[in-house]
Amino acid sequence: MSDRYRADDITVLEGLDAVRMRPGMYIGSTGPRGLHHLIWEIVDNAIDEASNGFATEICVTLKKDGSCEVSDNGRGVPVDIHPQLGVSAVEVVYTQLHAGGKFDNKNYSYSGGLHGVGASVVNALSSWMTVDVYRDFSRYQIRFESVFDPKTGKVLPGRPVAPLEKLSNTRKRGTTVRFLPDPEVFEEVNFSGDAVRRRIRELAYLNQGITFRFLDERAKDESKRAQEFCFDGGLSDFVGYLNMDKNPIGEIILLEGSREDVKVRVSMQYTDSYTESLFSFVNNIPTADGGTHETGFKAALTKVFNNYARKVGALKEKDNNLSGDDFREGLTCVLAVNVQKPQFEGQTKGKLGNTEVRPLVEGIVTERLSLYLEDLKNQELAGRIVDKAVQAAKVREAARKAQDVAREKNRLEAAPLVGKLSSCTGRDAARNELFIVEGDSAGGSAKQGRDRRFQAILPLRGKPLNVEKKRLDQVLANEEFRSIITALGTNIKEDFDLKRLKYNRVVILADADQDGAHIRAILLTFFFRYMRPLITQGHLYIGMPPLYKCTKGDKVMYCYDDASLALAIKSLGKGYTLQRFKGLGEMNPEQLWETTMNPARRRMMQVTIEDAAEAEKMVTVLMGDKVEPRREYIQQYANFNKVDTFIQHVDLGGEEHATA
Repeated sequence: MSDRYRADDITVLEGLDAVRMRPGMYIGSTGPRGLHHLIWEIVDNAIDEASNGFATEICVTLKKDGSCEVSDNGRGVPVDIHPQLGVSAVEVVYTQLHAGGKFDNKNYSYSGGLHGVGASVVNALSSWMTVDVYRDFSRYQIRFESVFDPKTGKVLPGRPVAPLEKLSNTRKRGTTVRFLPDPEVFEEVNFSGDAVRRRIRELAYLNQGITFRFLDERAKDESKRAQEFCFDGGLSDFVGYLNMDKNPIGEIILLEGSREDVKVRVSMQYTDSYTESLFSFVNNIPTADGGTHETGFKAALTKVFNNYARKVGALKEKDNNLSGDDFREGLTCVLAVNVQKPQFEGQTKGKLGNTEVRPLVEGIVTERLSLYLEDLKNQELAGRIVDKAVQAAKVREAARKAQDVAREKNRLEAAPLVGKLSSCTGRDAARNELFIVEGDSAGGSAKQGRDRRFQAILPLRGKPLNVEKKRLDQVLANEEFRSIITALGTNIKEDFDLKRLKYNRVVILADADQDGAHIRAILLTFFFRYMRPLITQGHLYIGMPPLYKCTKGDKVMYCYDDASLALAIKSLGKGYTLQRFKGLGEMNPEQLWETTMNPARRRMMQVTIEDAAEAEKMVTVLMGDKVEPRREYIQQYANFNKVDTFIQHVDLGGEEHATA
């Protein structure tokens, strides 16, 4: 790796104009996730400078005009003339797809922005972009704009207004990029300060000792305007943060090693919970869908602990090995891998595909974890982990037998859902919907009001268990959850099979009050812990019933919050009548269809997981054993005059769809 970084290091593969035609190919979507992806493409470039030793500070600013600014104190993008194209290297980087200094490993040992499309794609999907470069004791600037071409009737994206210009002399170094997302491209262009802040904090954990600053100039709350993150403990601090509201077992274990240009860092700690929390990253990029690095880690963990269990006599010669799930029960782990040439599935980089990474990660973790367990001072903790896994295996085996018995009973007795689940007549799973409805009264209205061709109804006759505090066998013993599992047909946890899902949309439909919010939280926790692909693949929704009905003469207006109520009252004028729905059961079938179930008019919130680590912590705070963190959270966020405020925070990050 060399400090030399010039224009001839920039490799050009192809042009840019196609990005506007199919933005989803490059950023995943034109919704909120794609909008925020623009920020992370630019931040990735700044982190590449920092993680390769050229920068120490990164700052992200959300401006009042809706733009975003990302700056670093790295080397600065090269400004000299590119030998092939005859324009400045800055212009090349921001106007050409697959142009960058990351295709060889001379300038960056490891890079998140490997494809080289990030900077130019952000430019193509912005109304304007300015780039300031500070290097060689000079400040340079170039501005790009997307302009309408009247001859072709098309937008020409990211065109330079003028060539790169030197503005002044300076001792400052680095790159500052500011861009305004194009409202013609995105469904909305308002950045979420909370989402950006969470991701920046996560990046600070992953990049030990690097200072990240966040400034939201739009924030009214002074405490949220400016924050700084720097963690000298790195991944250990990350695991400590995730386990802050759990009951840990022993110390945080840190494993590190490198082989064949693959660097592996693992920080993990066991807790007394029954669930596994594994978060993996490749070159700072979250790999929510896992990949070969996760496979290698899990294989090593299982092998090493089985060997140790046999060595200390916890497993006898006649005993079968314990499963990986047994050894990962209660585990909180952050796995960070650096790979020189990562191969991701898609531009949004959700899963690592490099086959050579698995044996390298497995080998490093096997070696380091074995050494850790051999140390005499770690024997007590190792014994507690093995004992916990042995107990988990007993529970798992009991649950498996119970499931087998239940399946056989279902087969012989034609399933226990007869009279409870009202199936739809259609057999097209891609079109069908299942509404999980709170209470028999609401269930009755929903059954009568639905379109039975594609809408099925499953009423809950009692409040389900909080699975965060229960073992698997206790969850499976709960009638409400057994009904849900049977109705969906996918099974749960390691046996979950999305191909067997009987309904494309699974809709939680509960009252718009505190009890309804609690039921939503319980069901969301169950799906998050036992059927997470249902969320990550976009199948889980929350129905949004109206709170009010305003009537004046023959004019009827349904209102979903206090703001829409105020608008309705203003529109209707004096002489209106107001009905406040206390629950779904108060609606007759026609009203429930018209407001909540009719695809042409209903409002739904799609449940997504934008930040898996933050979702994990939120579930722990709201549904875990410790009362004090929950009390603090409720005091800070809950507004009992507006139940929706609480719902928004519980729902793991939702997006509204099919708005009335």
